Amino acid sequence: MFQSFFPNPTKLFFLSVVLWTVVVVGVWFAGGAELGMAIGLPYPDPAAPKVIGPSLFITGPFLWFYVYFTIAVGLFAAAWMALAPHPWQRWSILGSAFLLFFTYFQVQVSVALNDWYGPFFNLLQEALSKSRVVKAEEFYGYLISVSGILAIWVAVYTIVRFFVSHYVFRWRTAMNDFYMAHWTRVRHIEGAAQRVQDDTMRFAQITEGLGVNFVDAIMTLIAFMPLLVTLSAPVTTVPFLGEFPHPLVVIAILWSVLGTGFLAIVGIKLPGLYFRNQRVEAAYRKELVYGEDHADRADPPTVKELFSNVRKNYFRLYFHYAYFNVARGCYLQADNLFPHFVLVPAIVAGKLTLGPYQQILNAFGQVRESFQFLINSWTTIVELMSIYKRLRGFEAVIYGEEPPSQDKEEPEAEVTAEGVKV
Repeated sequence: MFQSFFPNPTKLFFLSVVLWTVVVVGVWFAGGAELGMAIGLPYPDPAAPKVIGPSLFITGPFLWFYVYFTIAVGLFAAAWMALAPHPWQRWSILGSAFLLFFTYFQVQVSVALNDWYGPFFNLLQEALSKSRVVKAEEFYGYLISVSGILAIWVAVYTIVRFFVSHYVFRWRTAMNDFYMAHWTRVRHIEGAAQRVQDDTMRFAQITEGLGVNFVDAIMTLIAFMPLLVTLSAPVTTVPFLGEFPHPLVVIAILWSVLGTGFLAIVGIKLPGLYFRNQRVEAAYRKELVYGEDHADRADPPTVKELFSNVRKNYFRLYFHYAYFNVARGCYLQADNLFPHFVLVPAIVAGKLTLGPYQQILNAFGQVRESFQFLINSWTTIVELMSIYKRLRGFEAVIYGEEPPSQDKEEPEAEVTAEGVKV
């Protein structure tokens, strides 16, 4: 699944990715972010008002980050390409770096929007309360400014989705070539055709999507956690818990971690059920395919028995998803009210105006959602775990290893040339 696309040995490669990322990020926060000034890039005056609008992305700090990121990726890629050449290295190393960069850029677009919220909603509050005369031109100016930010978001989103389509198909191609090179050894495995034709594509799609979302969650935390600390300075007290330092940050972490742990326990049975569901579907589909070419296959008793297995497993899956969705739905609906609830003391004390209130809600929501990565991705993770188990069983045969326990389970109904043996 991985060594067909990424440089080998893959464990060492991913370990080096983590270590190099820690080094590069550490250097950046240890003073590397200011090196752009040394080469003459225009850094904004700290005492000046914050830059709001699309021009933010061509200021000195951003221009220096583009250069810094390119140098870091170039050094890492050059080292691996020289030490362990791989036929897919341009897509797996440089392509992954491209996705990483634009994930970071999308987070920065969210930060730029959050900066825009403050003055815009303060202007809205002044207009509605008639505390001063607000001209229409002021509103138009802010709307034009945010339109530029949104236009950048649309452009980045379009580029990324186009690139991801090609990235995923290249990964699928690498896996397909690897498995087909060992087809004679794996062709007898239940659902072999499906594993090569369908599971490889789904595995690449889901892994890429989850990987990008995970990186996005980490970068969102890095960007919004300090912002939340700054914005929530007026908020010193929360309901029930009283007053303590940085309450919104602490509450966001506790709420998200507790919710994640709760739903992980509730949904613990789903991966195994999803895997067995794919097995009974594959057995049913395989018999129907045989029936297209052989008159003695796919007879009514056989098909009825196989479909009965499909039905039984789906109903079991529906039951377990029912209580999981109740738990997840209750948590997510409570999550919508939670930030308003914890801000009540600050609101009634008059410590917040509308602009900072909106900024805090957005930053608080970004931090919560980052910590809720598992909650928001749980059903996708369940599907990925199932696909991983199927492909891992495939690879166990290729390498002569012990197959996973799921692949050694006796099916509920075994199809033979004479019919169904229960």
